[in-house]
Amino acid sequence: MTDATLSGPTRREVDRIQDSYMAQVRRRRMYGGLTLAIFVLLMVSGFMVADGRNAGGFWDGWRQMLDFPADVLSEAWEKRANLPGLLLKYFPALMETINIAAVSTLIGAMVGLILSLLSTRGLARWPRLIPVFRRLMDILRAVPEIVIALVLIFILGGGPVPAMIAIALHTAGALGKLYSEVAENADLKPVEGLASTGANWTQRMWLGVLPQVAPNFLSYTLLRFEINIRASAILGFVGAGGIGFELRNAMAWGPGRFDEAAAIFVLLFGTIVFFDQISSRYRNKLTEGQ
Repeated sequence: MTDATLSGPTRREVDRIQDSYMAQVRRRRMYGGLTLAIFVLLMVSGFMVADGRNAGGFWDGWRQMLDFPADVLSEAWEKRANLPGLLLKYFPALMETINIAAVSTLIGAMVGLILSLLSTRGLARWPRLIPVFRRLMDILRAVPEIVIALVLIFILGGGPVPAMIAIALHTAGALGKLYSEVAENADLKPVEGLASTGANWTQRMWLGVLPQVAPNFLSYTLLRFEINIRASAILGFVGAGGIGFELRNAMAWGPGRFDEAAAIFVLLFGTIVFFDQISSRYRNKLTEGQ
């Protein structure tokens, strides 16, 4: 009698919970379907607007998308005997691109380190100025390198210096944000111990914080160096020097110099792969001890 009395309400409660759960599942599916439909609609409408403003239209030109790479490869194959000489010819421009990336990464990392320590809670020298330093990093991160480079080229003229400054500024904002997130997880006990002995702010950061966060800082710096190699090559297209500038000239000349463009592509691709493998290896050693 008691079991029958208890089993009735329990079963009804289970049915009610199941019905409520299924209603929530149907509601979530409906919301998910509506979100997906809105997303697809926005993508299609945005693509149609972009295609309408594109010179020639995408649908009319996509069939010719592979024509240019085919022309480059065919001409490069016909003149493949010139490839070793072209690789040596453009190697100095490649070194210029690597130097731009290295110097800008070094400068950006130093500035980003200072900004990160000044904008980290518990470590900042002037806690009231933390929002100021964080907004400064946001501004440096928000402005693309190519925009900064174009402004500097207009002021300073073409060459590697505008590219170096542009990449360094963007790197400072990006690495400063990453450094700050790592520094926030640092143990404050060594900092407090150094403060009790009378150490100043610089000594506390140098001896109490940096030894803890150095592996992650170096890992992020190496990763940023890879990105800056690509960025320095891209900035060459707007007159900032390096191998990107040579690639733009070779491609703008058209047929007859496609073999030079192919040689530059080989140099650039090989360099990016080389530094990607080297930095990945050292990043693993720093962060995981592998």
